[in-house]
Amino acid sequence: MTFTIPIENGDAGKVAEAESQRTLYPYVTGTSIVAIKYKDGVLMASDMGGSYGSTLRYKNIERMKAIGKHSLLGASGEISDFQEILRYLDELTLNDNMWDDGNSLGPKEIHNYLTRVMYNRRNKFNPLWNTLVLGGVKNGKSYLGMVSMIGVSFEDDHVATGFGNHLARPILRDEWHADLSFEDGVKLLEKCMRVLLYRDRSAINKLQIAKITEEGVTVSQPYSLKTFWEYSSFHNPTASAEGSW
Repeated sequence: MTFTIPIENGDAGKVAEAESQRTLYPYVTGTSIVAIKYKDGVLMASDMGGSYGSTLRYKNIERMKAIGKHSLLGASGEISDFQEILRYLDELTLNDNMWDDGNSLGPKEIHNYLTRVMYNRRNKFNPLWNTLVLGGVKNGKSYLGMVSMIGVSFEDDHVATGFGNHLARPILRDEWHADLSFEDGVKLLEKCMRVLLYRDRSAINKLQIAKITEEGVTVSQPYSLKTFWEYSSFHNPTASAEGSW
């Protein structure tokens, strides 16, 4: 959104106009990202929906991207702000490659950079309206962290954004373990995404799962989950709600 700021010119007594662009409110948004560590690296899942307000307007948006050689980034929230973050990271990795010193930025460095960016923009009252998940593997060590739109960050063995933080994290706390195989990790993520599909109106049944290991990043082709909608509680979901008719 563009708005005009009048600026008083003291010498000439004239008013100049300066234009600034800000994301005043998220318009096209993506919902939950769910990510876990497994024995060989990190797995991350995301659907491909983009909501214009409450309308599922776009159904082919990729919200997981490889960053450099060792990192994988996923984002919930405003899609245009995510694209801006990717431009920042392109510049960062290009500058890192130009040194040509045999070193490259790892996931911990990228996570720290994103934390500083999000906190800096928050302090300018011009936040990037995203919650970010950053996973990676470097020197045999898996890394997984999250950054909120105001710069709050942490590391964990499993993370989730949006509704996933409320609906998927309890499942992960019960069923995640450190020596998960790739197949078991995918099944666990699919279980979380199925619950979100049932309960989150912004979720769609078209998802991707990405993995990152020492060999690099692989993102699956989009696919759909098998669902079952004949549960009795789905037929009259407000039957036991207080104040329902």
